Amino acid sequence: MTRDLLLMATPMLDFETPALQDLIARRGWAQLRPADKIGAAYTYVKDEVLFGYNAADTLSASAVLADGYGQCNTKATLLMALLRGLGVRCRLHGFTIDKGLQRGVVPEAVYWLAPRSILHSWVEVDLDGTWINLEGFIIDAPVLSALQGAFPGRATLCAYGVGTNHLQTPNTDWTGADTYIQRTGINNDFGVFSSPDDFYAVHQQEFRGLQETLYRLIIRHWMNRRVAAMCVGHVPTIPNSNVNLDPQFPPHDANGKAPRVP
Repeated sequence: MTRDLLLMATPMLDFETPALQDLIARRGWAQLRPADKIGAAYTYVKDEVLFGYNAADTLSASAVLADGYGQCNTKATLLMALLRGLGVRCRLHGFTIDKGLQRGVVPEAVYWLAPRSILHSWVEVDLDGTWINLEGFIIDAPVLSALQGAFPGRATLCAYGVGTNHLQTPNTDWTGADTYIQRTGINNDFGVFSSPDDFYAVHQQEFRGLQETLYRLIIRHWMNRRVAAMCVGHVPTIPNSNVNLDPQFPPHDANGKAPRVP
């Protein structure tokens, strides 16, 4: 019998490791209905795994769980591993986002070092034969609440790790429908992959010179401190915020066309 690629463990989707199996067992998720399994894993990754920046996109799910925080790509890996551990079919959709979406989290002193386009992904989950896009798990509730409080009159925001036209009502909770929180920052669509392993075998973040070392050893820790400050209401100021809080790029794909974003 052919094994379903969308249910398989991989080196990154290591749901058979004790840490992930123990989490699933402690929470009692395996006894839930399919939709509730998805909701339980999704809500856990959204709000109990904090928004933050790991050492690399290619960490295994168990490593992300051990960190206790993640961004779009690393949280997606953990969510996919939990879903597959619960017998739920899922796949990865790969993109890039414009670096403007990270402005405010990336300190201004080093913002110029950031690559123009940054690897991004969301999870697509199969519920009763329908594919549902899950992106809203990236930003945890305290960060989202802080941004809503800092910009009470804004609907559109493409900065501070958020890309949405519905800041005050982004609908990031699981309801059985698509969720988004960085969608308006997307500038390139790579399509779907059966696993993050397959995605990163083809696409890697482009760093130049010492960018990767500086990011891994210094800049990401600086960014994480800024995220922690945001959680208690200290949202950094962005220069020319009347302009830089909105998307600042023309969407495109490899052929110069607008990306296919469902």
